[in-house]
Amino acid sequence: MTDQQQADLRHDEVTAGTTTGLASPSVDVTQERQNSLWSDAWGELRRNVLFWIGALLGVLFLLMALFPQVFARGADPRDCNLANSQQKPSAEHWFGFDQQGCDYLANVVYGARNSLVIGLLAVLVILLLGIVVGAVSGFYGRAVDSVLSRVTDIFYAVPFILGAIVVLRSGVLGRGVVAVAIALAAFSWMTAMRLVRSQVIAVKSSDYVAAARAMGASNRRILVRHILPNAVAPVLVYTTITIGVMIAAEATLTFLGVGLQRPAISWGLQIEAGQSLFRSAPHLVLFPSAILTLTVMAFIMMGDALRDALDPRQRA
Repeated sequence: MTDQQQADLRHDEVTAGTTTGLASPSVDVTQERQNSLWSDAWGELRRNVLFWIGALLGVLFLLMALFPQVFARGADPRDCNLANSQQKPSAEHWFGFDQQGCDYLANVVYGARNSLVIGLLAVLVILLLGIVVGAVSGFYGRAVDSVLSRVTDIFYAVPFILGAIVVLRSGVLGRGVVAVAIALAAFSWMTAMRLVRSQVIAVKSSDYVAAARAMGASNRRILVRHILPNAVAPVLVYTTITIGVMIAAEATLTFLGVGLQRPAISWGLQIEAGQSLFRSAPHLVLFPSAILTLTVMAFIMMGDALRDALDPRQRA
């Protein structure tokens, strides 16, 4: 066993309470702080009506993406009959039919899957890049921080929609679900990076971090076990809101003709196809637009509620 491994082992055997002089040896101060933060936050969330509205809508659309055949009332989005082209909504077909005579409710329901997958996948990539780059930059500082911060500034200078358009038009990644998610995330991770960086800088000077370092804990262990768990609250809020932003961005790219392509099904494709028929068949634009708006609002409401719960200064 190396000297560093022995030091890490000794660190595991000693609790944070022994180093502060304020708590008994059996008390893990870091864990207590985390538990208190999340316990108080959950108490606030339970009393927040907007959180429950957003959560219920979010669960509804997630179920729609997972089990579209249930919400589509058994209709197949690719089972089309030109005789039904542009028919208005009715009691039998709630959303009417599109230009090809396909059941529009089925199309809107099945479009939830690609839109949500792109939003969630893009946010996962944003988190990965933001947390890694932000943690390294904030923890090591100096030259490392300067270089990574300047790289972040370069990406910040490019509007993320414009950057995604350039990447997707180049054809390097293709035009599938994964390609659109990566293109959006590649120009959207910078805010997460700055949030993590600022939190790491603030937390790394804490007494319990100094105590862990004095006990011989490695930099990796200090960063992973003591700093990052206390720096995730703002990132969690940002992540929740960003899911909605990425879903809206995917629809924008697809509407502009650089996102998903048929035969894929998504809300952006439906809005793009229906725009030229808005006067004669407004339902082709209104229904996917309404579902898209509700989905984005759901995640934004949950993000706002989380922000208020995790930051007492934001509470009314």
